[in-house]
Amino acid sequence: MINIFEVNETNKMVEQENLDVRTITMGISLLDCIDSDLEKLNKNIYEKIKAKAEKLVSTGHEIEREIGIPIVNKRISVTPIALVGASACKSTEDFVSIARTLDRAAIEVGVNFIGGYSALVSKGMTPAEELLIRSIPDALSCTERVCSSVNVGSTKTGINMDAVRLMGEMVLQTAHKTRENDSLGCAKLVVFCNAPDDNPFMAGAFHGVTEADAIINVGVSGPGVVKTALENVRGANFEVLCETIKKTAFKVTRVGQLVAQEASKRLGVPFGIIDLSLAPTPAVGDSVADILEEIGLESVGAPGTTAALALLNDQVKKGGVMASSYVGGLSGAFIPVSEDQGMINAVERGALTIEKLEAMTCVCSVGLDMIAIPGDTKASTIAGIIADESAIGMINQKTTAVRIIPVIGKKIGEVVEFGGLLGYAPVMPVNNYSCEAFVNRGGRIPAPIHSFKN
Repeated sequence: MINIFEVNETNKMVEQENLDVRTITMGISLLDCIDSDLEKLNKNIYEKIKAKAEKLVSTGHEIEREIGIPIVNKRISVTPIALVGASACKSTEDFVSIARTLDRAAIEVGVNFIGGYSALVSKGMTPAEELLIRSIPDALSCTERVCSSVNVGSTKTGINMDAVRLMGEMVLQTAHKTRENDSLGCAKLVVFCNAPDDNPFMAGAFHGVTEADAIINVGVSGPGVVKTALENVRGANFEVLCETIKKTAFKVTRVGQLVAQEASKRLGVPFGIIDLSLAPTPAVGDSVADILEEIGLESVGAPGTTAALALLNDQVKKGGVMASSYVGGLSGAFIPVSEDQGMINAVERGALTIEKLEAMTCVCSVGLDMIAIPGDTKASTIAGIIADESAIGMINQKTTAVRIIPVIGKKIGEVVEFGGLLGYAPVMPVNNYSCEAFVNRGGRIPAPIHSFKN
C-alpha cells in the first residue's frame, strides 16, 4: 500500500522537482497488416493504429487529472516498417507513402510521435531494408511526427559496416533535406547497436517482433528529484550517496508502475515495461549534468566524470529493479547535449567535447545524443562516429546509439535552436582527420569472442 507520507513526497517531487512520466508509449504490431498491394497495406496500417490507439491520449489525460502526475508525451511505436513493407514496397517512394500513412495516423489519434520507421540490419540488409534506409531522408522531410531508427550492430552478430557507411550518408542527406528547419530531421533519426525491442523513448522506439499484438510501455524521468535528494547528503561518503540515488530511483519507478498499471487496465492492453531513464529537459533543475556536478565535479567533462556517471547509472537501475519486476528499455541516465542545460553550459565553457562524451557513453544508458556538428562534416566522418559508438556497444554488451545533427550552414561555436523538449545546442567540433578508407572497406566487423554463448 502507498501511505500518506509517500503521497505527500510524490506531490513535492511533481510540484518542485520536475518529476514526470515522460511518456506512455503504445506498441502496436503491424504484422497482420502485411499485404502485397501497397494501397491495401497503407489502409490496413492506418485502420489498425486508429483502432488500437484512439483512446490513448484521452486515457493519458484522465490519469494525469486523477493521479496528479504530469504525463508529458503520448506516443506509438510500431513493428519495423522494413519488415511490414517488404512485400509491397518496390521503391523508396513506396516506403515514403507508408511514412505519410504513419504520420496521418499519429495526427488523427493525437500522439506527438510515432516510432518504427526502422530497419534491423546488424548482420546484413535485404533489398527492402536497403530501400527503407535510402528513403529515410525523404520520409523525415515530408512528415511531422514520424521517427526513424536503424540497428547496425549487436554483440551477437558484429557490426554491419555497409549499413554504417550508408547511414553516414543518410544522416547527411536528412540534414540537407531539412536544412530549412536547422536540419531538424536528424533529431528524429537514431542509429543503434544492440537496440532493445521494448524502448518507449523516441526517436529510437519500435515494437519488437517478439512483443504481443499491443502493449503499454511507460518511460519515467526524474533528474530534478535525484539532484534534490543528493543536495541533502552533500559531502557524505559513496555508500550514503549510492543509497540515496537507489532509494530515489525506487520512488520514481513506483510512480511509473502506478501509471502503467492504470493505463494498461483502462486501455485493455497488456503492460510491457517501465523504462526508468534520467532523461533531462532544457528546464532549469531538470539536468543530468547538474546531478554529476552535485556528486562533486566542478563541471561535467572534468576528470572523474565517467566514474560519476557510471555510479549514477548503476544505482538508478538497482533502484528501478527493486520497484518493478518489469524494468527494461534503456533504463539509466541519458546524456543528450541539446536537451540538458547543464551539458550545454559545459560545452560552452570548453569542458566537454565529443571525445569525452564518447567515453561517457561506455557507462551511460544510450550514447551520443542530440549533438550538433558543423554542416560541412563529411558523411564518412559521421559513419566513423557511428562505427566507434557501435563498437562500444558491441564489446560491452550494452545498447549504444548515435543521434547526431550536422546542421547545414552552421559552423563551430554557432548555436542552433530546436525548440520544445529538444532545446538548443552549440555546434561542436569534430575530428576532421579522414576515416574514409576505413569505412569504405565494406563487409562486417565480426562479433567479439565473448558473444559465443549458447
